[in-house]
Amino acid sequence: MIYEFPDSAAPIRQGDIFIGLPRIDFSLSRLPIVSEDGGLEEIKWIEIARDIGLVTAMLAIRPVCAIVATQDCDNQHGRDITLCEIREFRDVERKCKETTSYKSWVKIITQHARINQKWFYLPPDPQIGFKEKMAVDFMVTLRLPRVDLEELRNLRIGRLNYIADEHFRERISDFFRRYPYDEWYPLSSEEFEEYKREYPEVDPFPWQIK
Repeated sequence: MIYEFPDSAAPIRQGDIFIGLPRIDFSLSRLPIVSEDGGLEEIKWIEIARDIGLVTAMLAIRPVCAIVATQDCDNQHGRDITLCEIREFRDVERKCKETTSYKSWVKIITQHARINQKWFYLPPDPQIGFKEKMAVDFMVTLRLPRVDLEELRNLRIGRLNYIADEHFRERISDFFRRYPYDEWYPLSSEEFEEYKREYPEVDPFPWQIK
């Protein structure tokens, strides 16, 4: 498919895909802080944000699959490397939750890939270990020390080939320079009600309220 498999000693490059990298999950409203006596107490981050000093906390860490987003020059010399999490496509793009036909998949993978700039599609391939359609979620990033990630190159399962990497690079730039706006703002009140059927979490603008 669209993947290559570099030697384990090859330098880290943009488009490299890793498994088993740590993602830290925590809540700023319920942060488990280790007290001086070794116990745990849940504190809101705002209560300690202005304190100067080291804070020790107990945080949940889970392994995830991720792809290198940092450009190659920074991968060689920078202090940190940024990666984006990879998850099953159905979890990233909700429009394909119930998709089964080849025709529908083709429409989503081609047309929606041009419209939705928040993800990058990765096809299944047994050689790289993707049994399902996957996607890079640009909304979820990891930052890891470059030296540490270089020690974890045995967790690199492959990288994007030339064509896919060129596309990936453009998708990243499109995502971070896109103009953020609520796409439903010009809809009439009737059109907004129809839009809300598919996106129930959105709120109307004043001119859309009957």
